[in-house]
Amino acid sequence: MKNVEIADLHIHSRYSRATSRDGNPEMLAYQAARKGIRYVGTGDFTHPAWREELKEKLEPAEEGLYRLKKEYEIEDPAVSGRCEPRFVVSGEISSIYKKDGKTRKVHSLILLPGLREAEELSRRLEAIGNIHSDGRPILGLPCRDLLEITLESCPEAVFIPAHIWTPHFSLFGAFSGFDTMEECFEDLTPYIHAVETGLSSDPPMNWTLSALDGLQLISNSDAHSPGKLGREANLLEIDGTYAGLSRAVQTGQGLKGTLEFFPEEGKYHFDGHRKCQVVLSPGEAEAAGNICPACGKKLTMGVSHRILQLSDRKEGFIREGAKPFESLAPLPEVIAAATGRAAAGKRVQAEYEKLLAHLGAEFSILREIPLEDIRKEAGERVAEGIRRLRAGEVIREPGFDGAYGKIRLFTEEELENTEGQMSFSFASPAPVGKRGREEKRKEEQPESEKKGREQKIPEGGLNPEQERAVRSESRRLAVIAGPGTGKTKTLVSRILYLVREKQIKPREITAVTFTRKAAAELEERLEKALGGKQHLRGMQIGTFHSTALKALQDAGIEIRLAENLECRELARETRAAFHLACSVSKLLGEISRIKSGKKSSLIPEEVYDYYQKLLEERGLLDFDDLLLAAAEYFEEADSGRRHFSYLLVDEFQDINPVQYRLTEAWNRGGKSLFVIGDPDQSIYGFRGSRAACFQDLLEAYPETEVIRLRVNYRSTPEILGAAAAVIRNNPGGERELEAFLPSGCPVRMVQGTGELSEAIFAAREINRQVGGVDMLEAQEQAADQEKKRVRGFGEIAVLCRTHRQMDLLEKTLSREGIPYVAAGQGSFLEDPMVRGTCAFFRYLFLGEKTDREKAAELLLKQEESRMTEVLFEKLEETFRPLMQKGRPSRVLDLWMEEQQLQENTAMQQLRSAAMLCGKMEEFLQNLSSGEEGDLLRCGGKTYQADAVHLMTLHASKGLEFPVVILHGVSRGQLPLETEKEPADTEEERRLFYVGMTRAKEELILTGAGEVSRFWEEVPEEYSKKEKTEGRRKREQPRQLSVFDFLSQGE
Repeated sequence: MKNVEIADLHIHSRYSRATSRDGNPEMLAYQAARKGIRYVGTGDFTHPAWREELKEKLEPAEEGLYRLKKEYEIEDPAVSGRCEPRFVVSGEISSIYKKDGKTRKVHSLILLPGLREAEELSRRLEAIGNIHSDGRPILGLPCRDLLEITLESCPEAVFIPAHIWTPHFSLFGAFSGFDTMEECFEDLTPYIHAVETGLSSDPPMNWTLSALDGLQLISNSDAHSPGKLGREANLLEIDGTYAGLSRAVQTGQGLKGTLEFFPEEGKYHFDGHRKCQVVLSPGEAEAAGNICPACGKKLTMGVSHRILQLSDRKEGFIREGAKPFESLAPLPEVIAAATGRAAAGKRVQAEYEKLLAHLGAEFSILREIPLEDIRKEAGERVAEGIRRLRAGEVIREPGFDGAYGKIRLFTEEELENTEGQMSFSFASPAPVGKRGREEKRKEEQPESEKKGREQKIPEGGLNPEQERAVRSESRRLAVIAGPGTGKTKTLVSRILYLVREKQIKPREITAVTFTRKAAAELEERLEKALGGKQHLRGMQIGTFHSTALKALQDAGIEIRLAENLECRELARETRAAFHLACSVSKLLGEISRIKSGKKSSLIPEEVYDYYQKLLEERGLLDFDDLLLAAAEYFEEADSGRRHFSYLLVDEFQDINPVQYRLTEAWNRGGKSLFVIGDPDQSIYGFRGSRAACFQDLLEAYPETEVIRLRVNYRSTPEILGAAAAVIRNNPGGERELEAFLPSGCPVRMVQGTGELSEAIFAAREINRQVGGVDMLEAQEQAADQEKKRVRGFGEIAVLCRTHRQMDLLEKTLSREGIPYVAAGQGSFLEDPMVRGTCAFFRYLFLGEKTDREKAAELLLKQEESRMTEVLFEKLEETFRPLMQKGRPSRVLDLWMEEQQLQENTAMQQLRSAAMLCGKMEEFLQNLSSGEEGDLLRCGGKTYQADAVHLMTLHASKGLEFPVVILHGVSRGQLPLETEKEPADTEEERRLFYVGMTRAKEELILTGAGEVSRFWEEVPEEYSKKEKTEGRRKREQPRQLSVFDFLSQGE
């Protein structure tokens, strides 16, 4: 006859966050034996180090199960001869992803038939995200896809949605979950056979949902230390194999019931507002409109209320065929409750050890051993406490809004009776729904907050200043558009006005932008507004370079343009010839400054001449040469050449002297010049741009009309006020900007002790913003949920000044398992294998001999010869067809395998950049564009749509994010300065201003060591200063009290 045995299948090892150091196989086996648990999960099978420890310390037992090797057993006469625990390979995975416009955070429990299967599934998951930094890894993988990968990898796996009601991390969680199973798992829903009910609900609460009728309801401890094993568990009557266990969990055959936590002890059982000490039942919360009656803020919804929302049956319904359950508390808590002492105290622990030695395993004492035997060993009170526990005669005070619930076995009066003559009459439960001690009146909203809301946008979506700019009849118009004032909207509206109302033919209109991305966005918006691409036929929309190239080609002038990667190779050759210490990027920047008409103090004239000679020998023009050639062509007095009748120039503040010349030449004899931009956002001085270009235009053409856009629709008054105060330190007079949005939170200014602590703060802050990527963080932040909305990763940007800072941030985010996309041309492009790879594929695409020669030099380490020709022919034969139809990332996978470059970090980063492109042509174009924001790289091995944006301040231009962490506001970093190069303080301040004004709702400035001078320019009225936390001391595990029993599964 089979015995009914206890199984706790969801636990964690010491490799998970916020867990005990004792989370090792020997201590898990020891505690399981003391408690009487036969089957215990290993937990954390995805962690490589934990798997290795399991292989070392466990040995195969019955089919699909493991036992601890004899040499690792902890000797204790009290457990000798008791049940020998069996380990089941298990693990929990956290999925954080965006679906249907909402950030979803769901935990899943997976059981496997062996460590070999764990190895295989982990290998597949490692290709998706970081599984090394946490025993419970965080993946940006939808649960449906995780289920599919699990079953493909191991059809015998058991996949269980974990603690399904936990508010922050679960299938049905109020803050991050779904309303139905089908929403989450879609077509794979039939493969879900069981759910884990979690600590804040018990089976009767789950019986009220008919959607769960076909599923087994199981319970586990989610223990973070061996001492907490069995807080919840399952009762199984099986044949002692993995197959039998799997059958019981998924079909109920052999599942005899569950051992439960009292759900009221959970931190979110009832609704409430912890700050006001208001706790309400679901009915009371509904009656109050889900608003705190003390302060008027929103209540935090509890599990009871969430179940009530989704249930379709009345409370008290009993499901047909429902399994029995028992609600228990740990034995040390019962002893403590009976004696009025602390559960972790020495006297309680000594009594606990005595009972285990004399009576048997803990669950036997709590459930089966006759009360008379317990009374003989432990006395009247402990025996009575166990009797009440078995009978469910406990006093319950529900937890709420992150405050733990309490259960009591005795009243205070009973405990005060030192003679032990207790009244055994059962006390009534403490009433719920009490109000806060203080009634707080709702504060009147300040007038400053109302002002933004009351401002109306006129009919047609334009405010008065935008309307004036769009309809202006001036020959020349300069629009000063500060951050968030609707610059692109005004530009689009101006073109639409010309086409629709003025009936200007599209071929007479040219719109010039600074990046390909901006040009594509402008074209897309116009297409949509005009009803199709055909209505734009003839209109020129492009960058200065693409517009100049097309104009010269239309005039029959042949141009061979050197792409960015080619220019870098020539600059590298120049640097080597003169033994220069500067970087390739710095050298190209200085050459660009010279071509824009400025002098360079860093490179001598002969260096510039050498670089130009290399270009001429190859018959190439770089981007600056292209603009110079176009300017010279259009400045020649030939009336037969086409000039642009209606010319619109975006981001006018970033043009250099050559582009200014082109603007004048293109519009000479034209009918309208419309320039728009913001002098305070001029940040490209290193390549010759001048913030004074607006002033230059006004001095050359005094009749130019100037219109300022004043209303900022992007940022809160606090962010805008702080940024305006900083930029006022530059010349240019008073900045007239007003916020449309209502007041928000102050700008946070967080100072760290060093660069690493600053980077770690950024990672922790991201975790906080998304509601915590693990349970502990989510619980710690619960009190703030009334003020803070939970963010998706994609709503957060981390901005910094240099690529070196980005490297440290990337490592930190990767370690924390935070998905990110990095923007910018990083140092990986300098790697010889990356350069050779790019040259090879560029050769396949363009057929340039110089690319072939460079690829041979870098990849084959030799000049072209008959041997290299044969090798190239073989590679070309393999990769040309792949390049035509394969995704760039897949092509690079095969290339890296062919060239044995899988372990090359720079090549891995190149592949990460390729993942965001659909075609090799697009990928090569992004590599060659030279624009900082055009090249994006995934932080993991697969693309995640919901990912943190990591970029330099230059790359952030033109973007906006709900939350911005501006990293590195420290002396020497911002403004950036070295001993050889003093900072251009005004331009660096403009760059800082650009970074600040990317933020819509929250701005966090961080610095390390001595802070930047810009830090001091942020007024106190808009900010609040903080310091990063030091390393937290790791808490020692302890047995927790019934009165403060923590539920880490909440």
